[in-house]
Amino acid sequence: MKIAKRICGLLILASATTACTLTPPSEDPVLIQLNDIDRRLAAVERVLANGSLVDLTVQVDSLQREAAQIRGRTDTLEHDAATTASRQRDLYVDLDERIRLLEERMQGADSGSVTNVLDGGSLAPGQLPVPGGSDQDNYRAAFELLKEQRYEPAALAFQQFLISFPDSQLADNAQYWLAESYYVTDRFKEALQEFEVVITQYPESRKVPDALLKTGYCNYELQQWNDARAALLRVQAEYADTTAARLADQRLNRMREEGN
Repeated sequence: MKIAKRICGLLILASATTACTLTPPSEDPVLIQLNDIDRRLAAVERVLANGSLVDLTVQVDSLQREAAQIRGRTDTLEHDAATTASRQRDLYVDLDERIRLLEERMQGADSGSVTNVLDGGSLAPGQLPVPGGSDQDNYRAAFELLKEQRYEPAALAFQQFLISFPDSQLADNAQYWLAESYYVTDRFKEALQEFEVVITQYPESRKVPDALLKTGYCNYELQQWNDARAALLRVQAEYADTTAARLADQRLNRMREEGN
C-alpha cells in the first residue's frame, strides 16, 4: 500500500511538472526514478510469486535439523558399539579362562582315575573304569577305550555303566556304544540284540535312527534278508532326510544288485 501511494504521488508530481515544463522523457528525473522503482517492484513480485526464496530457506532449515539429528544418532551408535565391543572382549576372555580351568580339572580327574585302564590295564566283569567316579567320568572312560579300539574292555565298561547308572542321561548312548563294540568285532547276534534295546527302551533317543540302521546291517551280515530290508525301509520311512536314511538307501541298492 505504501508503494502504491508513493507511486500515485509521483505520478501526480510528474503530471504537474510536465504541464509546467516540456522536459524530454529520457531526461526527466521523475520518469527515470519511476522506471527504476517499477523494475525493482517487478523483480520482488516475481520472487514472491514463485516462492523460490521461501522454499529454499525452509528446505535449508529442515536439512540442517536432520543433519544435526543424524550426527547425534551417529555419536550414540559409535558409543554403543565401542561399549559392546569392550563388553564382548571381557566376556570372551572370562569364558576362555573358565574353559581352560575346566579342561585342566577334567584332565586331572581323568589322569588320576583312568590311567591304569587306558595304559593297558584290564577290566574285570563288574568293575567300573573309574571306581567311585560319576556317571560322566565312567562314560568318558568307557568311550576312550572304544576310541582306542579296545573293544572288549569297552564293552565291559559300558555294561557296568548301565548297571551302575541305569537312570543316567547317558544311558542310551552307553547302550548304543555297547552294541557298536560288538558290531565292529563281528559279533552280529549280540550287536543285534543290543541295538534293539536302544530302539525299544530309549525310543526318544537321538541314537534310534542309527540303531535301527545297524539292526539292518546286522541282519544283512546274518543273511536275514527280509529282516534287513524291513529295518532299512523303516529308517527311510521314519527318518527321511537323515544320514541314516541315505546309508539305508545305499545298503538297499546293494542288496538289489546282489539279488537279495
